[in-house]
Amino acid sequence: MLGRLEPLDTGVQIPYHFRCPISLELMRDPVTVNTGQTYDRASIESWVSTGNTTCPVTRLQLSDFNLIPNHTLRRLIQDWCVANRSFGVERIPTPKQPAEPALVRTLLAQSSSDSIPPQSRLAALRRLRGLARDSDKNRLIISAYNARDTLLSIVFSDSDELTHESLALLVMFPLAESDSAAIASQPDKIAFLASLLSHSSIEVRVNSAALIEIVVAGTRSLALRAIIGQTDGILEGITRILSNPLAYPRAIKIGIKALFALCLVKQNRQKAVSAGAVEAMIDRLADFEKSDAERALATVELLCRIPEGCAAISGHALTVPLLVKIILKISDRATEYAAGALLTLCSASEELQREAVGAGLLTQLLLLVQSGCTERAKRKAQLLLKLVRESWPDDSISNSDDFGCTDVHRF
Repeated sequence: MLGRLEPLDTGVQIPYHFRCPISLELMRDPVTVNTGQTYDRASIESWVSTGNTTCPVTRLQLSDFNLIPNHTLRRLIQDWCVANRSFGVERIPTPKQPAEPALVRTLLAQSSSDSIPPQSRLAALRRLRGLARDSDKNRLIISAYNARDTLLSIVFSDSDELTHESLALLVMFPLAESDSAAIASQPDKIAFLASLLSHSSIEVRVNSAALIEIVVAGTRSLALRAIIGQTDGILEGITRILSNPLAYPRAIKIGIKALFALCLVKQNRQKAVSAGAVEAMIDRLADFEKSDAERALATVELLCRIPEGCAAISGHALTVPLLVKIILKISDRATEYAAGALLTLCSASEELQREAVGAGLLTQLLLLVQSGCTERAKRKAQLLLKLVRESWPDDSISNSDDFGCTDVHRF
């Protein structure tokens, strides 16, 4: 390998010492271990994370796992990239270095100290949030120093600015089950989060909804989850978040996650319907990304299981055409939830059966039962086919615009 040059697809040759000995790819963030060997950071971190404790090249035992950035080599690689840009080689960006543990400890101490001016505490929290945004590794380092305990104490006991900044940082980390249960069992804290759902700042509203979702998802007690959903302003505030413009995709994502988590508890569903959750979801269903659409459809199916939810969903003019249209377009999970919702709706009303058949349900169901979707989705489709049999027009297949072929191919 010594002194050899390997050709790239572009026709340019890459110096061997610019390649990571593990991946054999051009190094983007070269780091040196205590044996003196240099590797790409992602490769050596992956090597160590799988349980290896030796240097891949020398096979010597690694006495520690500190990775020292090789700035000189990285600059040489960047210069080489620039020199060969005519061959289509792109310059590697300068990587952001992981946060220093000592710095994290200092910032956490500053942010929680009552003897430090509020503006200095705020600056420390903002610096921590910037580090947390940079990488997963930074979040692991911050989390390792009991950041959650520090941030929880600030969220529920300090001034507005400190509360809002610590809340924005806290929602980047999962909570322990004990932390979730502790918050859920204190009505004053839940009421405080509910009040933040009416704040003038959309960021504060969304972060409050995010923490509510984390707490609900992390609490095993159905009784406590029901109490959260029944707290004045919770479901109303979360539903309003779903009505934000599409320019705020995080708001919509957090809103549907929180709504779904709350509606998993039956006692919360009627209040969700009263809060306008049905209209908020159906109006946005076509705009949701895949994971959001899955949660929205799952929530629709849950709300169909109570009379008030079924009435509200069937009363929305877009519901049936939308469910029929997207039944095979998003994912297997989405297909299952859409079929389940349609089965409930059509079981409740012959008029909805006719509407669904008129919207092309027969075609979709025939495709569905012959597709590679889940067995549960197929069972729901078969039940739907049996249910709407009386609503089929005699020429429903031959005249269908969507079913103009004799063979149905598996997806």
